[in-house]
Formats: sequence, C-alpha cells, structure tokens
Amino acid sequence: MCCYLVALLPVLLQAAPDFDRDVRPIFAEHCLECHSMDKAKGGLALISRDEAIKKLKSGHQAVSPGKPDTSELIARMMSSDPEEQMPPKEHRDKRPLNGSEVETLKQWITAGAEWQPHWAYQPVRKTQDLKMQGAGAGSLPIDTFIREKLKEAGLQPSPEADRITLIRRVWYDLLGLPPTPERVDAFVNDKSPTAYEKIVDDALASQHFGERWGRHWLDMARYADSDGYEKDNPRKDAWRYRDWVIQAVNNDLPFDQFTIEQIAGDLLPNATADQILATAFHRQTLTNTEGGTDQEQFRVEACFDRTETTGAVWLGLTVGCARCHSHKYDQLTQKEYYQLFAYYNNGDEVTRQVPTSATAWEEYEKKNGAEAKKLAALQKKVDEARAGLRDRLPDWEKSVQPRLAEARAKSVNATLAPLDVRSVSSVSKSAFKKLGDGSYLASGKTPKTDTYTLEIDSWDKPLTALQLEVLPDDSLPGKGPGRSKNGNFVLSEVKLSVGVSPELAVSVPLHSPKADVTQKRFDADQVSDGNAQTGWAIAGFLGTPHQLTLQLSRAIAPAKGQKLFLKLEQNFAAGDHLIGRFRLLGSSDVTVESIAPPAVVKVLDEEPNRRNPALIPPLYAWLEKVDPAFVAASSALELAQQTLPKPPLMDVRVIAQRGTNPRVTKLLHRGEFLNPTDEVQPSTFTILPKASPRDEAKPDRLDLARWLVSKENPLTPRVTVNHILARLFGEGLVRTVADFGVRGERPSHPELLDWLAATFMEKGWSRKQLLKTIMMSATYRQSSAIAEDAKSPIELDPQNRLLWRQNRLRVEGEIVRDLHLAASGLLSQKIGGPSVFPPMPPDIANLSYANNFKWTTSAGEDRYRRGMYTFFKRTAPHPDLTTFDCPDANLTNVKRTVSDTPLQALTTLNAESFAEAARALAKRVLSEPLTNDDERLARAFRLCVSRVPDSLEIKALRDLLYDSRAWYEKHAEDAKALITTEDKAVPAKEHAAWTATVRMILNMDEVITRG
Repeated sequence: MCCYLVALLPVLLQAAPDFDRDVRPIFAEHCLECHSMDKAKGGLALISRDEAIKKLKSGHQAVSPGKPDTSELIARMMSSDPEEQMPPKEHRDKRPLNGSEVETLKQWITAGAEWQPHWAYQPVRKTQDLKMQGAGAGSLPIDTFIREKLKEAGLQPSPEADRITLIRRVWYDLLGLPPTPERVDAFVNDKSPTAYEKIVDDALASQHFGERWGRHWLDMARYADSDGYEKDNPRKDAWRYRDWVIQAVNNDLPFDQFTIEQIAGDLLPNATADQILATAFHRQTLTNTEGGTDQEQFRVEACFDRTETTGAVWLGLTVGCARCHSHKYDQLTQKEYYQLFAYYNNGDEVTRQVPTSATAWEEYEKKNGAEAKKLAALQKKVDEARAGLRDRLPDWEKSVQPRLAEARAKSVNATLAPLDVRSVSSVSKSAFKKLGDGSYLASGKTPKTDTYTLEIDSWDKPLTALQLEVLPDDSLPGKGPGRSKNGNFVLSEVKLSVGVSPELAVSVPLHSPKADVTQKRFDADQVSDGNAQTGWAIAGFLGTPHQLTLQLSRAIAPAKGQKLFLKLEQNFAAGDHLIGRFRLLGSSDVTVESIAPPAVVKVLDEEPNRRNPALIPPLYAWLEKVDPAFVAASSALELAQQTLPKPPLMDVRVIAQRGTNPRVTKLLHRGEFLNPTDEVQPSTFTILPKASPRDEAKPDRLDLARWLVSKENPLTPRVTVNHILARLFGEGLVRTVADFGVRGERPSHPELLDWLAATFMEKGWSRKQLLKTIMMSATYRQSSAIAEDAKSPIELDPQNRLLWRQNRLRVEGEIVRDLHLAASGLLSQKIGGPSVFPPMPPDIANLSYANNFKWTTSAGEDRYRRGMYTFFKRTAPHPDLTTFDCPDANLTNVKRTVSDTPLQALTTLNAESFAEAARALAKRVLSEPLTNDDERLARAFRLCVSRVPDSLEIKALRDLLYDSRAWYEKHAEDAKALITTEDKAVPAKEHAAWTATVRMILNMDEVITRG
C-alpha cells in the first residue's frame, strides 16, 4: 500500500489541467471536426461532459472520469493500429497529437474530467482585490494587471515615450490627424502634472474624434456609397447614416443605446427621426438589381448578412458557420442560427424621411415655431402610412388586376374632349386670348422663360387623362405652335394640382406622357423628369398641330368649389422657347394606360414570388401615388408645407418592422432559401443567458438589441472592449477579435479584459470614458522603441502579447491621405455631409457596369475633404484606399489587414492627391516669414513629423534641395509641368525644387506610422 501511495503521490500533487485553458483547445484542434454537434462520428460528440462520458455505439466509454486506462479516447489516441488510431490519418497529417497533449488529457480524466463553460460564455467578473504592491505610485489598475504578468515572465515594462511621441500618438489614435507644431510645443513646455490628461481630454472633445472612431464603426457597418453586385448603383442617401454615426460618437451616445438604436431604433416608443435613421446600419447590405434575379433569394441573403454581422460585431462569434449546419466547434446549432435570423426576417427594407443634418430640424423649428411641430406630426402620419404600404399591397393588387383585365378586354382608345379652361396666367404676365375653339393664344413680348397656369373649374365626369394640344397660328413665327424665332418651344415640366386655389392645392401626379411627334433628344417623357433643361419639343414638325397626352395617377371627380390647376413650365436656358397657342382636352375613359404606368403593369404581370427586385421600386413608388391612406396623409402634409419654407428633409433607406402578415421563419436546409423545413421562433443561443422579450408571443428586434447589451450577456462588453484595445495597441487582448469561440485565442490577460468590460458597463457604456481609462495608463504611454540590447524581451515575447512596450502602427488608408493634406494646409475641416470625389485615375470609374458611373472630380473645399468622405463604390473603389488595405465593404470588418508593398510608396510619391499635397506644402513653407532654407526645411519637417530634424537630416534635405534647384534650372519645362499652375509670388523652378524636396519628407515612414 505504501509503495502504491508513493507512486501515486506525484500525480496527486500535480495540479489538474484546466479544462477550458488546457483541454478544450486540444479537442477544438484535433477532435471537433468529426465529434461535434454537426457530426458525432461513432456517437461521440465532445461538446459537453454528458455527451463525452456516455456509452458509445461500440459499447465503450470515450471518457471514464478518474479512469484514463479504461477511457476509449486515450486508448484510440495511443493505439499503434493505423485504422484505430485517433485522430485519423487524414487529420494527423495536418498536425499530429503530441505526447504532451495526450498526457494532458490523461491527467484531466484522472482528476475527474471536470467540464467548465468556455471562458467567453462565463459571466464578467471584476477582480476587486488588486495587488497594488510594487506597482508604483500613481499606477492604474490596468498597469497592475499588465505588470503582474510581466513579472511572472521576467520582463520589465518599457519607459514612457517622449512627449512629442505621446501627443502624436494621442492625435493619431483619437483624431487621425497630426498635432500642429505649436500644439506640440505647448504640450512639451507644459510642466503641470495634468498636461497629458489635458491633451487626451482635448482630443476626446474634438469634433474630429467622431470622424476617427466613426470610421472604425463604418467598417463594421459595411458602409459604402453603392449597392454592390454587377450594376452597383450609387446610394445617394448613404452618407446620412455616416453623419449619424459621427454625431453619435461625438456625443458619446452610450454604447448600449448606440446598439439599440441601430438594431431596433424604429421599435422604440415614440421613435425619433434620428433613431429611425440609426437602423440604416442594417441597410448597408448589398442590393442586387440585376435582371433575372429572385427577389426572395436576395431578401434572404440580406437577412443572412444581418444575422452574421450581429454575431461578428457584438458577440465575436462566427455564427455564419451554422447557416448550413450546426457549428463544428462552438455550441451553436443550425436551429439557433435561424432563431437569430428570425429577428431580422420581419424587418422590411423601407425609405423614411429624416432631417438633412443633426441640427437642421432644430433650426427649422426655431424659425417656424408651432407650425413646424405640426409639420412634424403630419410627417409622422405620412411615415406611418408609408410603413403600411407593403401590407396593403396585396389587397391593392387584388383590386387592380380585375380592372386591368377589363380594360384589356375592352381595348378602347381614350375619348378626348375639350375642357373649359376658365383662365390662363403666367409668371411673366403675358397676355392670353381665348379663341372660339377653346384654345388660348399668347401675345406680347416673348419672355426668356415662363410658366403658364391653366385653371379649370368645371368638368362633368372623373378625369383620367389630359391632352395638351399645341396649335399653329398665323400670328406666330413660322405659324408656330411655339413663340421662338423658328416656331418651336420646349415644354420643361407639366404639373397638375387640385384645390380651391393654387396656394391651397395638392399635387396629382401625372404619368406615362406620350406625344404624336418628338424632336431628337427632346422626348415626351422629359416633361416629368424634374430637369428644367430637358423637355418636349417638335423641331422638324413645325407649323402643324401636335398632342401630348398624360395620364392622371388617380381619377379626379368633379366637386363643388374644387378646381384644377395645370402648370406648363418652360424654362429652357436658350430662351424664348415658349408655347404660342394651345388647347386642353380631357378623358374619363378607363384604359390600361390610365390604371398604371407600363413599368408597373410589367411588374403586376409577373408572379409575386418571381419579381425582379430591380423592378419592385416602381411598384412601391406607384403605390404611394394611389394608396388612399398615403394620398390622404401626404396631401395633408403638402397643404401644410405650402404655408412654410421647405423643410430640411431627405429620404433615407432604413429598416421597419413588418406589421400585419408577419413572415413565418423556417430553418433552411443547407441554407437554401427554396428548401425550408421546420418553423422556428426568434430566440438567442442556449450557451448564453436567455433573452427576456417584452411579449413572449411576439419577440422582435428590440428584444434582441436589449439582450445584446444586457449586463447578463458577457460577450458584448468583452468583445467591444477588445475592439477598442485593438485600435490602441494594434492587437486586442484576444487576438482573434472576430472569434471568441473555442477556436479563437484565449485572452492574454483574462482578468484585465473582465475588469475593463465591467468598468465599461459601470461607467454607463461610455466609449470616451473607456478610452481615457486605457490611454491614461502607463501601459499605453510606453515607448514603442526596442533598445539595442533588448534581446531578452524579444526572445521571451516576440509578439508583445504581454505588452512590455507599445506597438508601432501604420495608419489606415483614409488617414494616409489626411496626414498629407493636413501637413500641406489643404485639408478641409468640414464635418459630415455628402460623399465627395477627390482626384482619381479616369480608367477606374470606367470599370463600372455598362459605363454607368462617372467620377466627376470635386471642386473647391470638397476636393480636400477627409478620406472617410470619399465616395466608395464597391466594384471600383478609389485605388488610393485599396492600396492601403481598406476593406471592400461587402461584409462586416472588425479588423483591417495591414500590408507593406512597394505600390504604397509609389502611391504617396506619385498619385495626384499626394503630389498636390507636396506642391501645397512647398508653397506653404515658401510663403511663411522664414529667413533661410534651413528654417524652411525644419518647418516642413515639423509640419510632417512634429519633431525638430537633427543636423544629418537637415544636411540630407539641403543637399536634395540644392540638387533639385540645379535640375529645374536646366529643365524649366519640367518645372512648369510639375507645378501645373504658376504663382507669380513663387517662381515655378523654385517651387518645383521645394516640391521635390518636401515630397521626400512626406514619404518618410514616420509620417504614416503611429509610434
């Protein structure tokens, strides 16, 4: 017995392996591909203790707690029979299981085979008892956690970075901009103990902070200015969501509310326009408008993307792996994937009106008082009516299909009869004479442009169509029917309204304009394109009568006191192209043309489930013109707007909850939308705390959003904190920032991660407070330099996992150009607004589908906006951005890759924007009151890298300057070609020499690297 105890003693004294730290990674790497929820080969699924210890099909027990010798798992791993040995040969070839790993498994089984939850799914725990001894005076909790690990590893933290490096680090990290030399000097000379804290606070308070940290979020939101896929049409409203993000980040909107508004802002009680706008986060998905596509397929694809983006951004899980089958490594079943998918399945893609900027509506309210509030209430009713259009579409379609069938059966042409036009007036006060046939003849001096308003106050039957007849007359040049010198005219726009007076009338949309003849490039449909410089004209057919027929979107029945007002706008820039003689006719016949435009009829003729998404928008646009509820709400709004200045509103793509007729969500076999199987209800993952829906029968996106940021959900705070750490150190404490699952890396400092996650929640989910907490630490302020004799730290921790120093980081693609423009003095300080078009090689835009996109370079200030405002076309992004690793925006991106290629150096040397910045920097230093070359060189150097150049650097730059002067003195034409626009105050040859010199400064690695 004594001998047995002596032999067992080393095993008893040895600490049992930690399952989550030591055992689970072995299973994840070697076993779960065959023994998971998705594929339990031989009946073994190593996903829980109960599954692992149960009796297998073979009768054996894979894991026998306390008995490694009878555990089939160990027996198979140690077997010498190639057919029996595990992992099987095809997996052993990847990396065989080593003896140390087998021994770990044996020790774990010997100790009882305890099975803890994965670290990421355990509750967040904040370590209260911090061992501050030896941490040093003024040390922060972050530093205590870091230094304990360094001490265990036998490492020392690096000293604090010099002050110039510190302020540049803060400015680069928080603003993505360089500090001015004057700001650097002020900080260097500020000896107060709060000097560093002041610069952190100042940067956090800057409006440019929202740009820098908003850009990080836009990566996650897969923001772009175009739809994607082949046609990749522009999204002219996308920038409004970008503005919302910038504003929310600047206002330090708590991250929990930031989350809720983007996932489900439309479902909040009394949701504001900004909260509705926030849901554009999930409208950044790709939109396929190609012909022949299946609408439902790509709606489902968009929901897949929303589901998987939510998993990546908030949960740090690769949930997409469970779309087609249960996850091989994490405990996520395919059913659970579709339960999460179900939250998004009842969100419809809609358009809503929101203010054009964060402050636009407030300013409008201040100027217009109570009337503006009334307008807002009416706008809300319009939005509610618009939200119900999809639900009312089936009923409308049921009513319209019989009408179309009846009109086709009759196959009659509309009968037109003259209408009694009571009066005609014009903006120019032209004279109009009514003739015997009911037509009107204009006379007097012909104005350059004009708008005629025809008033009709009596008609017998509901009007369905109008016809404008233009007639010749002997009094007109060439008999007309126009008043121009050759008898032509250009009818720019035709607009109809109905009401008691022109000031109190609501518009009646006209559609499907047709003319008997048209002039080349002046077609009939241009009378409704909103462009004053296009329209209907008839050159080649002058001196004879012609007709333009338009259909009314809804029949207008005669009513007491009600009048029609028809406006004929004639604003062609060439001038005097006005109609001379005209007559108005009307029809009450119901024809196919009067029921709906051809594009809408084409959609209605297709099966609803097979309709091309490219053709669907005209259907909903048409429904807005004919749906009674929407027409009533929009008419009331239009009347109110006529007494007020135009409100600052714009259409934006957002998400709205489906009201009636909710979709049933079913699990899709292998992720195929045509193969639905079992019905599922919205719910979350069993590995995490359960969501608490407000209504158990109708869980929705608001329930999901609140669950994501509930304090019981341990993933969101950990994942979010890790994202922020990755921005400040180059890597997170969990290096696999997009994978907190069992195949991801464990945190290097788990207690610190939890302390930060808990602190983040305790401080109200404040992004700014968390950033300041981290940036005030000695760990963040460490030097990134590696001493020449520092071999031991590099050998012990080559990847700097323990943070014994700060990391050097190259800035993102947008920031590269920002830094060049800032140093040159060209950079615009404007915040927000529509995307812009800086210089770009012309052949890039030509790559667009069917040459459907033109890149017109922005002028003025917009040419020099920050890179985050550059129009981002998914299929042809700006090459300056892609060269520096900007993501393609097709999928969410939580961490950019960083490459180092010769093309990057060639870009900053030669691309137009960078060459322009070099010219501007040269002119800047030549224009400042400096006395000699060395002073100018030092000034240029400081504008780029903040520090003063040493004597060797000055000498190298001076030599380059002198060589450049000598070259351009002999090559004056080259100097002119480089400068492009000569300034009398700065001779071209001198300007060119300085441009060549400062270009080298701008291309120093130090400019685009955060130390």
